Amino acid sequence: MAERGQLPPPAKRLCCRPGYGPGCRPGQRAGGGGGPGGGALCAGPSSAAGAAASSSSLGLLPLGKTQSPESLLDIAARRVAEKWPFQRVEERFERIPEPVQRRIVYWSFPRSEREICMYSSFNTGADDPGGAAAVSSSSAVSAAGGAGTAPGGAAEAAADESRLPFRRGIALLDGGCVDNVLQVGFHLSGTVTEPAMQSEPETVCNVAISFDRCKITSVTCSCGNKDIFYCAHVVALSLYRIRKPDQVKLHLPISETLFQMNRDQLQKFVQYLITVHHTEVLPTAQKLADEILSQNSEINQVHGAPDPTAGASIDDENCWHLDEEQVQEQVKIFLSQGGYHGSGKQLNLLFAKVREMLKMRDSNGARMLTLITEQFMADPRLALWRQQGTAMTDKYRQLWDELGALWMCIVLNPHCKLEQKASWLKQLKKWNSVDVCPWEDGNHGNELPNLTNALPQGANANQDSSNRPHRTVFTRAIEACDLHWQDSHLQHIISSDLYTNYCYHDDTENSLFDSHGWPLWHEHVPTACARVDALRSHGYPREALRLAIAIVNTLRRQQQKQLEMFRAQKKELLHKGVTSITNLEGWVGHPLDPIGTLFSSLMEACRVDDESFHGFSDFMENMGQCKSLEYQHLPAHKFLEEGESYLTLAVEVALIGLGQQRIMPDGLYAQEKVCRNEEQLISKLQEIELDDTLVKIFRKQAVFLLEAGPYSGLGEVIHRESVPMHTFAKYLFTSLLPHDAELAYKTALRAMRLLVLESTAPSGDMSRPHHIASVVPNRYPRWFTLSHIESQQCELASTMLTAAKGDVRRLETVLESIQKNIHSSSHIFKLAQDAFKIATLMDSLPDITLLKVSLELGLQVMRMTLSTLNWRRREMVRWLVTCATEVGVYALDSIMQNWFTLFTPTEATSIVATTVMSNSTIVRLHLDCHQQEKLAGSARTLALQCAMKDPQNCALSALTLCEKDHIAFETAYQIVLDAATTGMSYSQLFTIARYMEHRGYPMRAYKLATLAMTHLNLSYNQDTHPAINDVLWACALSHSLGKNELAAIIPLVVKSVKCATVLSDILRRCTLTTPGMVGLHGRRNSGKLMSLDKAPLRQLLDATIGAYINTTHSRLTHISPRHYSEFIEFLSKARETFLMAHDGHIQFTQFIDNLKQIYKGKKKLMMLVRERFG
Repeated sequence: MAERGQLPPPAKRLCCRPGYGPGCRPGQRAGGGGGPGGGALCAGPSSAAGAAASSSSLGLLPLGKTQSPESLLDIAARRVAEKWPFQRVEERFERIPEPVQRRIVYWSFPRSEREICMYSSFNTGADDPGGAAAVSSSSAVSAAGGAGTAPGGAAEAAADESRLPFRRGIALLDGGCVDNVLQVGFHLSGTVTEPAMQSEPETVCNVAISFDRCKITSVTCSCGNKDIFYCAHVVALSLYRIRKPDQVKLHLPISETLFQMNRDQLQKFVQYLITVHHTEVLPTAQKLADEILSQNSEINQVHGAPDPTAGASIDDENCWHLDEEQVQEQVKIFLSQGGYHGSGKQLNLLFAKVREMLKMRDSNGARMLTLITEQFMADPRLALWRQQGTAMTDKYRQLWDELGALWMCIVLNPHCKLEQKASWLKQLKKWNSVDVCPWEDGNHGNELPNLTNALPQGANANQDSSNRPHRTVFTRAIEACDLHWQDSHLQHIISSDLYTNYCYHDDTENSLFDSHGWPLWHEHVPTACARVDALRSHGYPREALRLAIAIVNTLRRQQQKQLEMFRAQKKELLHKGVTSITNLEGWVGHPLDPIGTLFSSLMEACRVDDESFHGFSDFMENMGQCKSLEYQHLPAHKFLEEGESYLTLAVEVALIGLGQQRIMPDGLYAQEKVCRNEEQLISKLQEIELDDTLVKIFRKQAVFLLEAGPYSGLGEVIHRESVPMHTFAKYLFTSLLPHDAELAYKTALRAMRLLVLESTAPSGDMSRPHHIASVVPNRYPRWFTLSHIESQQCELASTMLTAAKGDVRRLETVLESIQKNIHSSSHIFKLAQDAFKIATLMDSLPDITLLKVSLELGLQVMRMTLSTLNWRRREMVRWLVTCATEVGVYALDSIMQNWFTLFTPTEATSIVATTVMSNSTIVRLHLDCHQQEKLAGSARTLALQCAMKDPQNCALSALTLCEKDHIAFETAYQIVLDAATTGMSYSQLFTIARYMEHRGYPMRAYKLATLAMTHLNLSYNQDTHPAINDVLWACALSHSLGKNELAAIIPLVVKSVKCATVLSDILRRCTLTTPGMVGLHGRRNSGKLMSLDKAPLRQLLDATIGAYINTTHSRLTHISPRHYSEFIEFLSKARETFLMAHDGHIQFTQFIDNLKQIYKGKKKLMMLVRERFG
């Protein structure tokens, strides 16, 4: 709390002698038995009685001890000390006896340790602000503070619970470190010794505390600690005064003592005071003396003099000390960290501290939230994000949500003064008008009606949305300022458990009582629930519970009325196929979280030994003991059905909210919030163990949701953009399955739909033109969370598949639902895989029905992805073959016969047929010869069909698959020849040609190679082209077959290849051996080498020389000096080729001379040419 060791601020109270001017305090003090400087122990007349009274106020009376009755003086003094500023007491009574003054001063110090704890530690458990969570949580605020944090401060407290200020204060007190405790009037002082540590010497801290009406109003400590909360030394001194009041010496305010002195005594007093502290106070003393002696000085214009120990004046605000500067500084630091270093968690802890203060009805709650809000509004990132059009981070957005919700609680305080509410409203409107103030639903303006308007059938929804101002995070709090608590019906509901009207027979929609005579509360549901949250937040749990029960009873009655209304209009609505959204504002995901509020309020009421609900007791005994949350069906409330409890009511209202049909909101953040809140609420429900009573509630609500038409998200006809029920239905399904399987499946199957992805969903009637569903296929209207929703739909389907294992009828029903409702191939593939895993578990025989479901889903995936790009397609095809193998030989045969609806030709031949014909498949299925031949026949038929459809990619696979059948093989070969002249590339033909040679068909290989050569074109500079090896192989094949074959291919080579080095390589190889030397089919040849002067080699030689000449000129056009040496080596290779001709020497010389003449400007290069070639 910024306890910086400075002197306390000047006292506001002015005290003077009796009779000294008109502003004097009336009345001479009676008694005065203490004499000057006299004091008494705080226990007053009876130390034992005082101690007992103090202990009883805390509920800490030791067991077996008796307590004597309090005196009337103590009772009166305690009440006066709580409520009246001491100045009012002085003005009210002419004479105040000294014993009375002492008892008032005594009782004015805080009596509860709970507030001390609240101001010296975080509370992570806001629902139990006096419980163990308050003291076991981390006071890590100043961890982010950086410079100025004292050693052993809050930064270390984050890592060590024992270093928390409250814990450390208790340790210092228990260790006897508190000394020199003195209470003078309303001022407490003392010293706290910090024991020596390994690296630090013992230090003594001087602590001073001012208090008024049982609240600490200011603190100072010489430790210099900078933090939002009190330091351990302040805690230690405060607890010393609370726990050991009989050991604290008590004096009346110092002005009272001075009144009893004569002039000589006063002069002696002042001179001694100056002597003891002359270095500190002498300048001040001289300055005051000069001013007092000056007739016209300001100090002489007022009566009396300030007394820091005299208590509060009438005008002083009575609130606990809060260091505003530190609050602002710490929030600013946390915001600057942008969510790193746990700053988001620390801000949430600050919000929890605000809630804790509100629950204690501490005015600092609103004060602290104001300081936090000012820093949030000053965050420079707001302007940057608005300027750049980028969204704030999700965690930061949630902090703003909590900020808005807290302001809603504050302005709905049922006992706040009108002037206070007016002040808050003014401040809220100021923040609301700032350009960068965040909008309620993220980046999109909310078009919902005013908070105070209920929403009957879309009222106010047809206003022009473009003219409406954006709703900010403060809009609801501003609107809530118009709400009040004066309604007599509301007052009766929250104030009494006996408010009934059994003679009330009004059965209209807005009747005040139901048929049982129990009170109902008709108000816009989020607004009504905001009242509940406000009551809880301000420490009125019983009132909040009463209102919550009235709201839930109202919702249940409305639910029944809606069901009756729908049944009356069912035929007409279903015939038209039209639905309407009756709630534009969904309750789950709503900024005010109405369902969460009702659920939490009711669950708090049924917690076992919930101290936060039943009152604060035995605080110190429970320190450090954190009880696990257990829930029980506590005795029924007055307004519950027989057998019902708070627990059943909480569960039922959660189910009502989750099942409500509601429109998907605009904007990414709002949509994510719907998903997140739904999952959070379901997570809380999952913590509750279902018993027979709760199962009845589940059955009741499931039946209603299925039959309630447009009022339910599970109704027969819903709006196209209604929020899907997949996550909720999965929870309902798993909960109901052990108890009512038929209802469980009916609910889950109804929820499987996802109409927003269907082109002809019901159009709906929402009185908003842009919300009417279109019949034009539009896969992504404005749903940013669609991928998450589809994954939840997939999870629901997977859950049903798992549960339906072994049940043929159910599996078929689930399969039909999946095929009808799931539109994502990846999700259907996941379901197929899930079904396959479940069907083939190692500990049981395969479930053939589930395997067939898996196969059907796999086939659907194949059909869906056949004409679309999908990076997992190859994996999907391989998996399908595996699945079909598990199903049996007939499944494999079926997918091959229908391959064209499932696979591309390449997939069918390279993956499907190849895998089916593999040895592993034959062994896995234990196939006999007949079955093998049948599969092989289907595979060959598939191969030929694929080769006809896509010869480029399937011809080779077709030839491979048809090897063992002569007719099929010949057919495949003919398909290749037919396609070779048109659609096939040289690389594909070369590949098939090499395959033919490998299979012993050299002439067919030669034929395909010549066809490939006609498609090839190698330019002069493509000496690393991947087809070079194929060209060399083709020439070698032709050379091996004989002179005629070589003579036939060389013209093709000359025409297709312009690269000199490739041509020279071919030429050299052809001159090394005799054509046909590697004879085939018993052919022999003459053994003579071919002449370079005759065809076909002469043609090849001329082409090679010509290629070298052309390549040389091309390279010289753009040659650089660093390539000169490489060029000389190229000319050397050219010379070798030139010399193969009988007149090659002459040709090369002429070629070099031409180069010298043409490129004589490249002097250095030509010099290198002369050096090498003359």
